[in-house]
Amino acid sequence: MSTPKYRRVILKLSGEALAGEQGYGLDAKVLSSIASQIKEVVELGVEVAVVVGGGNIWRGISGAESGMDRATADYMGMLATVMNSLALQDALEAQGLPTRVQSAIEMRQVAEPYIRRRAIRHLEKGRVVIFGAGLGNPFFSTDTNAALRAAEIEAEMILMAKNNVDGVYNADPRYHPDAVKYESLTYLDIVNQGLAVMDSTASTLCMENEIPLIVFNLSEEGNIRRVILGEMIGTVVKGSN
Repeated sequence: MSTPKYRRVILKLSGEALAGEQGYGLDAKVLSSIASQIKEVVELGVEVAVVVGGGNIWRGISGAESGMDRATADYMGMLATVMNSLALQDALEAQGLPTRVQSAIEMRQVAEPYIRRRAIRHLEKGRVVIFGAGLGNPFFSTDTNAALRAAEIEAEMILMAKNNVDGVYNADPRYHPDAVKYESLTYLDIVNQGLAVMDSTASTLCMENEIPLIVFNLSEEGNIRRVILGEMIGTVVKGSN
């Protein structure tokens, strides 16, 4: 059996990744594929926590731009992340993986409240933990949620899975064929160059807590395992060169 490079990680999934080619809602095949890939790394002995966005259902920032109160729009986005978390939990349990959803907004009928020590204990017992509802506060992104939870549970790496993008480029490769891919970056590079990797709050949290990040393509089957085993795919982001 191959030896994993990381003991405990946070996998950051965008809501759009769960929608697949349809672009909205949930794609059962995509959920099953992600669950299968997570199972591969759990079987290697890696402790996996997941943060899921909600953009396939609702984006708070889009609601605010259309005239809705920003806090209300953001709370709706948090509820969307819980829906995605429950869908992913179902897919993981269909693969035989014990899974817990912890929500930053209390909703005991469907999820546990977020409790740091309980989350760590779940991970130690081999359960996958999904953090839903963001941070429970408006004006913060799920990127910031991933950064803060990574610091709290002492994750060694954040795996930022992108849909059909294999790393960080100096321009959007979908529209700029000559875009250059970065092999490695610092968090200051992200902030100073305005690269669309994660927002500045999340970048600062990762930088201050020395949490490295790898951006990679989720669409290629087996990439989560490759990252866990230390293969050089995607773009690595860290505090300094």
